[in-house]
Amino acid sequence: MNRAFADEWQSFLQRAPLAIDRDEAAASLGGKRILVTGAGGWIGSALATAIAGLAPQQLILLEASEQSLYELDMAVPQPSGHVSLLGSVTDSYLLNEIFVRYRPEIVYHAAAFKHVPLIEQNPFAAVENNVAGTHRLVEAAVRYRAEQFILLSTDKAVEPVSMMGASKRIAELVLLARASSTTRMKILRLGNVLGSGGSVIPVFLQQIRSCRPVTVTHPEVRRYFLSTEDAVALLLLVSSFEGPPGVVVPELGEPRTVESLARHLIKQSGQPVPIVFTQLRPGDKMCEALLSSNENYAAAEDGSRLRSVNSPHVPSGVLDGILRQLQEACQERSLARLLAAVLRAVPEYKPSALIEDACRGDACNGSGTSTA
Repeated sequence: MNRAFADEWQSFLQRAPLAIDRDEAAASLGGKRILVTGAGGWIGSALATAIAGLAPQQLILLEASEQSLYELDMAVPQPSGHVSLLGSVTDSYLLNEIFVRYRPEIVYHAAAFKHVPLIEQNPFAAVENNVAGTHRLVEAAVRYRAEQFILLSTDKAVEPVSMMGASKRIAELVLLARASSTTRMKILRLGNVLGSGGSVIPVFLQQIRSCRPVTVTHPEVRRYFLSTEDAVALLLLVSSFEGPPGVVVPELGEPRTVESLARHLIKQSGQPVPIVFTQLRPGDKMCEALLSSNENYAAAEDGSRLRSVNSPHVPSGVLDGILRQLQEACQERSLARLLAAVLRAVPEYKPSALIEDACRGDACNGSGTSTA
């Protein structure tokens, strides 16, 4: 999907795009050594391109997909002093090499498995990538005294009903538990980025172009939406945010129905196609939220589009035990043990019927299983 098309969303969002104060961003990021993980993804690549224009001392791009990294490497302006590295955040040896060799001062962690229905079928992969990968990266950042660690999180981590959301909440807990006098831990929760890879928009557009009905799961399903431009602006802004470390939430207005998005695209296309409602998929929530029922806003920062959140955390000693339990469950391919550890970390998590049914089968079989 064309990125230029994806960023023309202000008429749907009904708000002005977030402006980037380039001077402020340059003051925060210019001259710094910056690591971006998941750099070849939709948001990661847009963020990397924006940072490249702010004169960093060095931009380190880490991506697990060879094709995505190749495309980004060709797209980043030259000369920008960037280094393109092929590999995963789950590779502790690679992470150690990166921090020893390049000494990144600011880490943007955008690497994650994020597609909800797919992750419901692959929970071990989600935990290994989203949880263990984050933990290993955080440990490296603290060990080598990075100045900031910025985690790109999601509203799906709030009172999650999907394994993706639960894994991202545990990733948040990893940062919240790893207090450091040298590395400021920041967690930015975003909503649905319009047009991003795997989002519903390419599906809707393909249906419209084929003159097929547009399929929406439910007329009342609501989501927080923002453009790629807004997401990048917020990620740049959070680097200079002076509020307390921890969870940070942007002002995104009211959530919009997915049906209204479908109707917007149909109107823009001029194609008279109908909308057909299907049903919620495993891991889908009717309406997302930016704060859970046991969270609240800290004092607002004057003039800022970001607000700090008082979020419960798990003591580091307890969390270490949970992380070990998750690792053992992944090694044994025991979904029952995995689910028990996830619920220990995130008791508000409500597993889907798909996960629960697979977990019962796992327990009955007495051996590990996936949901596929």
